[in-house]
Amino acid sequence: MVFPIQSALAPAAADALPVQVATAGEALFDLIEESDGRLRPCAGGAVYNLTRALGLQGVRTQYLNPLSGDLLGRQLARGLHDAGVALAAPAPVRAPSALALAALDAEGKASYSFYRDGVADRQVTAEALIAACAALPGLQVVATGCLALVAQDAAIYPPWLAAERAAGRMVVVDANLRLSAVDDPAAYRANVMAALQHAHLIKVSDDDLEALAVPGADALARARHLQQQTQAQWLALTLGPGGAWLLQRDGQAVHAREETPLTVVDTVGAGDCFLAGLITALLAGPERGEAALALRPGGLAAPLAEDRLRSVLRHALASASHCVERAGCTPPRYGEVCERLASRPLATTAHG
Repeated sequence: MVFPIQSALAPAAADALPVQVATAGEALFDLIEESDGRLRPCAGGAVYNLTRALGLQGVRTQYLNPLSGDLLGRQLARGLHDAGVALAAPAPVRAPSALALAALDAEGKASYSFYRDGVADRQVTAEALIAACAALPGLQVVATGCLALVAQDAAIYPPWLAAERAAGRMVVVDANLRLSAVDDPAAYRANVMAALQHAHLIKVSDDDLEALAVPGADALARARHLQQQTQAQWLALTLGPGGAWLLQRDGQAVHAREETPLTVVDTVGAGDCFLAGLITALLAGPERGEAALALRPGGLAAPLAEDRLRSVLRHALASASHCVERAGCTPPRYGEVCERLASRPLATTAHG
């Protein structure tokens, strides 16, 4: 069953809907360096951004990790509440909130340093994640990535992903490597690859493919190679100004890009908004009734027709484009994405 997306819901109406997506992973505060050297605090973390972006697009979402009772943790909780996201662990924990120092280059691209030892969002177990999902009878999708994939947390997220795939839910993993967050890059890469083995949908950037040392003549060839090393039905490849690809396991592939250059403020959260748009479009579909997430025996998701692949990718790219034209991670609402697609065409091509 596919539940319709609601672009604007009153809290009482939203609470009556079943949770469609459960997310697990980091929630932290980014300290973004301004041009004058000052630090601007912004709620963030890839999974937190994804979670808020899903909620703002009308997807009924639950965040599975605990949050701190400190000032930053309360602000993180408020951001999720305001986006319509439910908390699996509403009681705060005593551990502090995590921090990330983000430096922007001349193109607005961010690099990060992380402070995550003993923090609130890591006070979780695979058993707790599995139990939380088992309590959600309407759950269709689970999603994680980025810092959740560090080797130190290997006992938490891969077992949860394996259990959710076995339970018939669609698994989404955003590789989103942050090598600056780890002391052992090889162990990190190995754990990322282990997590990707459980995914129906993988998201990677061209930078991720380089960090994983995936072989291939170019980013697209590397993406195809990576997909064949996993069980994933779909792989989304983001290329920054070059747009994005959505690859399907049967060889179908679609590409989309902006026809006119964007005025980029920064790229903070762009990939997270892209993935939220991708999941939103897969859940809703252009007709709001298509069983896009039907899983076949053995756990493979059913492939999509080419026009459906195009519409899903267009929604994802428009979601990301909205974000980069604003400071920090500013996810769009569902209606804003639809309005953008209607007023600003995207160039799309298909292969396969």
